[in-house]
Order: sequence, then structure tokens, then C-alpha cells
Amino acid sequence: MPNYPKLPTDLLLQRLTPPKGKVRAVLDTDTYNEVDDQFALAYALLSPEACDLEAVYAAPFFNNNSSGPGDGMERSYDEILRVMERMKRSADGLVFKGSPTYLPAPGEPVDSPAARDLIAKAKASDEPLFVMTIGAPTNVSSAILMAPEIIEKIIVVWLGGQPHDWHTAREFNLQQDIPASQVLFDSGVPFVQIPCTNVAEHLRTTIPELDAWLRGKSALGDYLCDIVASYHADHFAWSKVIWDISAVAYLINAAWVPSTLVHAPILTERITYSADWYRPLMRVATHCNRDAIFRDLFTKFANI
Repeated sequence: MPNYPKLPTDLLLQRLTPPKGKVRAVLDTDTYNEVDDQFALAYALLSPEACDLEAVYAAPFFNNNSSGPGDGMERSYDEILRVMERMKRSADGLVFKGSPTYLPAPGEPVDSPAARDLIAKAKASDEPLFVMTIGAPTNVSSAILMAPEIIEKIIVVWLGGQPHDWHTAREFNLQQDIPASQVLFDSGVPFVQIPCTNVAEHLRTTIPELDAWLRGKSALGDYLCDIVASYHADHFAWSKVIWDISAVAYLINAAWVPSTLVHAPILTERITYSADWYRPLMRVATHCNRDAIFRDLFTKFANI
């Protein structure tokens, strides 16, 4: 077990207080994995009143859109650049490549430009750094393992896993890298989890809605509409969940993503949760206000 620093309870509770006002933030994203990451990246860039986005990290992933975790990371890096180009935003000094592999074993980090930049950003200021993590948490957990002292400087907001009373913790982001996911639950880092089932899955939209509010308004809007439409041949009575905007929405208005304090469960090797009331406190989201979040998102997309 790595030697993680233990935060005093009062400091941990302070860090876990839902944010108000503008905060420092970075975004860790497997951007080419789906289409929700692109929405989340744009949403963060379009919300300077809530978050000062200091860096974007490409995370590894492996599914039908990649030939392996490293290829997924490279494709995500390129996709980040495409999104920013369509927004006419400079990526210079902002975007970093992440890990080419998942953690090889528990407690073994993978060095990467993203992990090193996260460590540097965490140490750069006395103001805490919010780490929005919307993919496998390989880069973030590697940074924690490489420099455990950053636990005192960061708050991780992760879209991943399932509610703690669900029959399984199994979910794409979590199961891609189990050792990295376990670091978030075990390290005592100030941690806000946004589960998928019954929470982030409220964030659904439809082709008619996207065509009404994004189509024809910007190059990025058209790009995202086309990607969403490609997911399904029959759009009748069909919706697409845009999970990842939940992490950004939590920083913009935490009331849209209500949450509660709980003791961090143990993430077992069977990919289930086991309760332990002596574990550090964390925050877990219980709902997402779908209409308020999409209203804010669509309003901001009109400004691209």
C-alpha cells in the first residue's frame, strides 16, 4: 500500500464542500472514446465564470474506437485538438498526452506528460485544483502514486462506476483500469464520484433537440450532431446519454448534481463495493438536473 498522507478531517470536509465561484481546474478525458467527452471539453472551455481550465489531458481507452489503450490515448489527443480547432481555441501549452498503458499492477504508476503536468499544476498554487476525470483515471492515479503529497492540493471529480448500493461497480471508465480506480477510493484524496446508472444517465438528448439548438450554429455543433446521429440508424424514440458533462456541471452549479457525504467503499477485485465505516469520507452524486444542465450547455454553445 502506498504511503498516502492523511488529511485532517476538517481539511477533508472543507475540500469536499461543493464549490462556489470560480475554481482552478484541469480535465482528463478519453475524448475519442465516445461523443460525450467532446461536449464536456467544450462545456468546460465555455464556462470561464466557473472554472479556469489550466490543462487538458488525453486518457487511454480501449474499445471499438481504438486498437489498444495507447492508441486510444493518441486518438483522444488528436480529438482534443480537433474540438479546440473548431472552437478557434489555441491548444498551445494546454493539451498533454497521457499514459500509453493502464497501471501494470496496484501501486505502480505510469509516467506521462499528463501525470507530470498534473503534479506541477497541483503544487503551483495554494488554491486547490479540481481534477475533472471523465475516463479511466490512469493519468490521475499515476500522478497521485508518483507524488502522494498532491492529495493535499487536489479534488478529484470523477464520472465513473455505479451507485454504491448497486449490485456491481462495473462500468466502462472504472473497469478499464481497476488498480487506478482503486487509488481514488483508497488514497483518501478529496473525491467526488458521479455514478452512471440512475445518476449521470439522466443526461440524455435526442437528434431533434440537437438539431434545434446546435445544428447550423457552429462548426463544432455540426460536428457533434453528426457524431451523435451516427450512433444509431433509427432515431425514432431514441436518445443518447451525454454522461461526461456531469463533471463540468458540478463545478458550474453543484446544486444541479446533488451529492451526499459517505465513507469511501472498498472496490473489490470482483468489481463490487464493500462497506467499511472507518474509511475516509468522500462525496457521491445522487442525481443530475437534466433540464438545467442542458439549458446551460445549449446557451453557451450559442456563443462559440
